[in-house]
Amino acid sequence: MIQAIGLTSTPRKELPPAVDDVSFEAHAGRVTALLGTPGAGRTTALRLMLELQKGRGITYFRGRPLHRVAHPNREVGVLLGEVPGHPARTVRGHLRMLCAAAGLPARRADEVLEVVGLVGLREARLSTLSRSMDRRLGLACALLSDPHALVLDEPAHGLSVREGRWLHGIMRAHAAQGGTVLFTTGDPKEAARIADRVLTLEQGRLVADQDVADFSRTRLRPRVAVRTPHAARLGALLTKEARTARRSVEIVREGGNRLSVYGSTCAEVGETAFRHGILVHQLADEIGDMGPTAAAVAATVRETAAATPTPSWPGEGEPGEAETGGSVEDSQGVGDDSEVATNARRLSHADSSPPSTPPVSHRSPVSRGNLADSADLADFINRSSPTNHTDHINTTDASQHLDPQSPHLARLPHSVETGALPPLPPPITVRPASNPLRPVLYELRRATGVATGYVTAVVVIVVSAVMAGALARMGHTSQPRLLAAWPRELPLPPAAVGAGLLGAISFGDEFRYPALAADRGPVPRRLGLLAAKLLVAAATGLLLALIAVGCDLEVLYLLHGPELTSVPGDWLPLGASWLGLVVGCAWAGVLAAGVFRSTSAGLAAVVAVPLLVVPLVQKVLEGPTVRHAIGFPMRLRELVLTQWPFGGERYVEAAAQVIVQPEGGALLLSLTALLGAYLLTTVRNRVR
Repeated sequence: MIQAIGLTSTPRKELPPAVDDVSFEAHAGRVTALLGTPGAGRTTALRLMLELQKGRGITYFRGRPLHRVAHPNREVGVLLGEVPGHPARTVRGHLRMLCAAAGLPARRADEVLEVVGLVGLREARLSTLSRSMDRRLGLACALLSDPHALVLDEPAHGLSVREGRWLHGIMRAHAAQGGTVLFTTGDPKEAARIADRVLTLEQGRLVADQDVADFSRTRLRPRVAVRTPHAARLGALLTKEARTARRSVEIVREGGNRLSVYGSTCAEVGETAFRHGILVHQLADEIGDMGPTAAAVAATVRETAAATPTPSWPGEGEPGEAETGGSVEDSQGVGDDSEVATNARRLSHADSSPPSTPPVSHRSPVSRGNLADSADLADFINRSSPTNHTDHINTTDASQHLDPQSPHLARLPHSVETGALPPLPPPITVRPASNPLRPVLYELRRATGVATGYVTAVVVIVVSAVMAGALARMGHTSQPRLLAAWPRELPLPPAAVGAGLLGAISFGDEFRYPALAADRGPVPRRLGLLAAKLLVAAATGLLLALIAVGCDLEVLYLLHGPELTSVPGDWLPLGASWLGLVVGCAWAGVLAAGVFRSTSAGLAAVVAVPLLVVPLVQKVLEGPTVRHAIGFPMRLRELVLTQWPFGGERYVEAAAQVIVQPEGGALLLSLTALLGAYLLTTVRNRVR
């Protein structure tokens, strides 16, 4: 069960909040629709519920707010917009990455792909997916952890009729197994066909919370659609006759030659047109699209009153009141065809007619009591397909929207053709105890799933080797800097810059492609994730540094022989300095990208260390008070009265020499500042 209490978004400038004090409940075992026009605040309400946007109010998922749930992805599956994944990542790779983050076995990705019908596209890149395939992948991500609740933002938007039915069947199957389904839609017809309960939003406020039977009875209003070149004249005549007969009729001019007549029938409108010799191009019974708005009603009143100055009847009020006899609340109805009107009337009287089959499982909604069997569901789907005057698509033509031979489309599950409830992924168990290797495995799959890291490493190694050969040819470069391909004119060697770039990308991608947003919020500031990124970035930096030095040695040996490839006598402190520099740059990139939420900001922080921080540290340390770290291990051993095993004083001395160097001190200072800023931001967000 989902309980939203007082959801209110933060207003911007002088504008009112997009969502203002919205409270509702979505019960388990039922499908709840959040209905509203564009700009009504549907998506904002979902983001407030999921704590992805700042605001007031709280949402309980089975009695607990999302930030207090140990495994949020186990509690709620989310589909908001397009799948937030790297365009170059494969479908299967994206799901496997999410499996690692959730502590699920890798085979779970294949199970979900089988359910959503994307097995044939498991190696396709996310950037090549069509709209419908992206929707199915988003649903696969939502179902991955077998969540109790599904929160979907316009899941059927842009889908064909056939795929929409399959998606609605998935939602119905999830609710039939006791789950909670909450979805948003701007189509009242879809809400009436699929949902058990409909919540209506208007201008950020909840104006109606109705069972689908009440929604169908009070908001789905029948109308007569008329197309005629004499729309104004026919509207005036219908208004005049309604006043004469003392009937409440609404006539809305919908632009051009079309009229929508509420409160009348095709026979009455046709007889009026025939008596006055008015040509009619279309005359059809429909279900209104939430009825005329207040502005449209007022404009129609003024137009018909000006066209027909007929005096009002005694006691009827002002002229034009009869033609807008329905209230504004009642005129906010929903649109669909005549078949859905029949379904709506049937649903509105569902409580008076006994069900033909037992209800599904523990659910007993009024609107879906007769849909237990797959045959009944298929009959309901076929009867409620959208076939109004604007979109004539039936079940036989729906297959034309999917080309089985297209490389970007996969065949829908067989349940869509048979009408049965689509199968859901098998239940999965998530261990309640935290696994320290889970974020590390996620980071490894994130880094190795795209070619960005490989391309960066190759470019760094090639540039380092070319620079080493060029510096050796020019001379005037010491051997240690020659092995690192580090001219004095550059602030950092290529390997250090590359390690910093890879570290910045590791956190920058979390903000550019927030695949973990539903689980860890818009800013993934979990300390476990930070530790995993630092560990993987350090390992990557070390590997890159060793490969770069090895390639530089090979190039120098091939071009200049063994004279430049001898091992320096002080190789230990030099090696420690080199590895510490590369790892420090990688960590600086990770922390800066996490603090400033940008890959470019992370790389800029790495380059700023030698350009800005090193001169500052040199200026502070210059003077006669500077002391060397020589003999530091011996003094430390005298202090603690212990013997260093395996010659450990050499390593301690090398580390001390690295720290007291201006570059090492500047890098350590930068890392400390960035880590402090990251922790401060994390604590502040948790307090909020």
